[in-house]
Amino acid sequence: MKSRFTEKIIVALDVATTKEALRLISLLSDDVGLFKIGLQSYTAQGPALLRPISLLGPRVFLDLKLHDIPNTVGKAVEAAGELGVRMLTVHLSGGSEMIRAATAARASDMLLLGVTVLTSATEQTLREIGITDAVEDQVLWLARLGAEAGIDGVVASPREIKPLRLEFGDRIKIAVQGIRPSWAEPGDQKRFMTPRQAIEAGADYIGIGRPITAHSQPREAVAKILGELAA
Repeated sequence: MKSRFTEKIIVALDVATTKEALRLISLLSDDVGLFKIGLQSYTAQGPALLRPISLLGPRVFLDLKLHDIPNTVGKAVEAAGELGVRMLTVHLSGGSEMIRAATAARASDMLLLGVTVLTSATEQTLREIGITDAVEDQVLWLARLGAEAGIDGVVASPREIKPLRLEFGDRIKIAVQGIRPSWAEPGDQKRFMTPRQAIEAGADYIGIGRPITAHSQPREAVAKILGELAA
């Protein structure tokens, strides 16, 4: 029987080959909600990787963080919809015109999420690109911009879940990427939480990659995460 938390888990398929991605999909399709195809996998393998996941239903989270001129982004969103993508990301720093082009082009069953500040970023990172705000303030600023332009939700670090919920309530979905189970190494994530901390803070979706995909027994890793959430 599926856990009530199953649909909240997004597995990041940041692996080197289509064969490895398909192995993970086969192993985990009954245990998680969505499979995330990021820049690494999409660049290496292309749209062909999306099709076997689409056979399972609308289960693809295409995390390309689109950021370009409005017309180009709109066309890319439309193409993603034709591929059966369930979730898609755009960079909110592209501005309101670009975001509106994306929201206008999305399919009716697609959730369009706006990227605020990357989970690997710190305030020093923001200073390097000329932003003087604190990370949390910049996240909220971009989230407001996205909400006003019709975005369905945002991608943020777990540390921003509470301020986002305080401001937006349930009006937007929150997907968090900086998730590390209590038994896993943080890796390159600077602003992270455990799965349970993130769900308790109000996350709708939690993205987990290497703790599952690099585990010798990926289903066992997912079972441990679900157990941690249910405890």
